[in-house]
Amino acid sequence: MRVKNKKVTSIKEFLLFGFPSFFIWFSVVIIPFVYGLFITFTDWNGLSQDINFIGIENYKNILTDSAFLGAFWKTVVYALFTVIFSNLIGFILALVVTSGIKGQNLFRTGFFTPNIIGGIILGYIWNFIFSFGLTKLGEFTGISWMQTSWLTNPVRALMALIIVSAWQMSGYLMVIYIAGLTAVPADLMEAARVDGATVFQTVMQIKIPMIRGTTAICVFLAISRCFMSFDTNLSLTAGGPYKSTELIAYKIYQTAFTSMDFGVGQAQAIILFVIVSVISLLQVYFTRRGRVDA
Repeated sequence: MRVKNKKVTSIKEFLLFGFPSFFIWFSVVIIPFVYGLFITFTDWNGLSQDINFIGIENYKNILTDSAFLGAFWKTVVYALFTVIFSNLIGFILALVVTSGIKGQNLFRTGFFTPNIIGGIILGYIWNFIFSFGLTKLGEFTGISWMQTSWLTNPVRALMALIIVSAWQMSGYLMVIYIAGLTAVPADLMEAARVDGATVFQTVMQIKIPMIRGTTAICVFLAISRCFMSFDTNLSLTAGGPYKSTELIAYKIYQTAFTSMDFGVGQAQAIILFVIVSVISLLQVYFTRRGRVDA
């Protein structure tokens, strides 16, 4: 009888506390995902009431679409440099604000602030800087390569996008690196100082090996955020000039909402979902491996 009462109580507790959250999650995540997956097998344009089932034609077209493949490789290049610079800057900032300098908490807040600014606002701010601020500085100093906007040149526009993304993301990664660095045993650091190790040797031979799990988290978080980058891409360059900065997330938006080809756009989104899922699984694997090795 007691077992039956416990089961009834558990069911009531679930209906009272767990079911509302489960219902919201199921309605917002699972149903739209399944419906979106269904759309990938149709030729729906987002407006028509006639939806024709075309099988895997959308996926076949994507694999031969030079525009989508070009956006994918641009995203790979963008992610490569952004991940390197954002992690390097984030790690250096973490070292600085954990070194015991005066006002380090203030510095932490300042370095983290760019991550709080929304990508749309951030893009417009840097658009003004690259289009007007740097050009005026170039005219004042007489530096020729600064007298024209970076956003009008395909190569420099992609560089600008990398700079802005790395600048924004480095503060976020800094916080994670701070957590890893503060977990390094103090007695180990003291032993290194007693043995005469320099600051550089301490960082390279003790701190970096001890935070391999943290590094794996930061690297894969940066990669996944780069592949999902949309708002900064939209407001800073809008994919220009000549689609030279059209990243994969922005390409999906253009396909679905500008070209009104929802079937292909949703299929592209599913491919992006698979890519990010693989990155997340690799993050879990390397994070666990890093913890075991450390």
